Amino acid sequence: MNVVLPYIAHFDLDSFFVSVEILNNPSLKGKPVIIGGYERGVVSTCSYEARKFGVHSAMPMKKALQLCPQAIVTHASSKQYSQYSRWVTDIIAAKAPLFEKASIDEFYVDLSGMEKYFGASKFAQELRIHITKETGLPISGGLSSARFISKMATNEAKPNGFLEILHGKETAFLWPLGIEKINGVGKQTEQHLKTYGIYTIEDIAKTPVEHLERIAGKWGEALWHKAHGRGSAEITTDWEQKSMSHENTFDSDYADLDFLHKELVRLTEKTCYGLREDEKMTGCVTVKIRYSDFETTSRQESVDYTALDDVLIAKVKDLFTKSYQKGRPVRLLGVRFSHMIPITMQMSLFENNIEKLNLYKAVDDIKDRFGSKLVTKAVNTGANKDKPTGSQPKKTHPD
Repeated sequence: MNVVLPYIAHFDLDSFFVSVEILNNPSLKGKPVIIGGYERGVVSTCSYEARKFGVHSAMPMKKALQLCPQAIVTHASSKQYSQYSRWVTDIIAAKAPLFEKASIDEFYVDLSGMEKYFGASKFAQELRIHITKETGLPISGGLSSARFISKMATNEAKPNGFLEILHGKETAFLWPLGIEKINGVGKQTEQHLKTYGIYTIEDIAKTPVEHLERIAGKWGEALWHKAHGRGSAEITTDWEQKSMSHENTFDSDYADLDFLHKELVRLTEKTCYGLREDEKMTGCVTVKIRYSDFETTSRQESVDYTALDDVLIAKVKDLFTKSYQKGRPVRLLGVRFSHMIPITMQMSLFENNIEKLNLYKAVDDIKDRFGSKLVTKAVNTGANKDKPTGSQPKKTHPD
């Protein structure tokens, strides 16, 4: 019986946001570039040249400029980041058999079974070169038998390189590395493990799993398996289809634009709350309208990846305006977000207004503690006051 060995490729666009800025302004190439808010803001991301001075993401801009006073500071071009991300996604989708978009600039590709016909390593390297040739963006890659090893290989290959870890050579690659190289091991965990004399991945591998569980809790066993090169090769291929939605069926059919707009805002806020709760951003918005005769229409459009209420409310209202047949009574409204990706730290920081995102999260916390009805937004729709076709409903039925 032929055994199909797992081959998982990982690709990560190098300093993605900075690379996009350089494409738009080639004079920035080779210079210390910082993306983020000026003076009182924070660093969203920075070039490798700036990192050499100790600058890193989430650092206060004031401190970053003290470390690297010659840095060139620029604001984030969030719209273009989304466009370039979709461009790379389209290239991978056209060539790869199975792939997962793990974030705006990170991808996993399942090449298992390809070794027999084409060569997984050859395919991965040619795909990486093709992406750079088409988009101008530098991208690093790793290939191995497991997701986490491929990601670690990519990190070791940066910038703009490729590293393959052959089957059977996993521990030879892993063991010399420091424990901080394992994805998910933060500063606190790193320092905690070091107090027990665990400095390298080899140290983890040679520590009895029972001892690791005592000092690292439930994660101890997972760390032990990773240290021995054992990890998942599963690719989530339905990331694009995953969605989050809320809809409402009214007790009475309504043509009152003011009422319909307020309901759209409520549904959007509710869906945004769930989006941030899952630490996700959406790249596609859909508005559903069902009229009194049960005719149903849906309209969707791509958006720049976001988790901000005001941005998504504006898009929902725009889609409704484009779709709604004025004067027709509405029985149901729905809002759906899809094409979701994780909201990484960099993505969180490059949102046009980090204070705004933090405000929304603060409101989310209040809702968690005291209930969603405590906090509501004022809605200024400027809509016509069309009267409802039925009596004013005392309640609605959320599906």
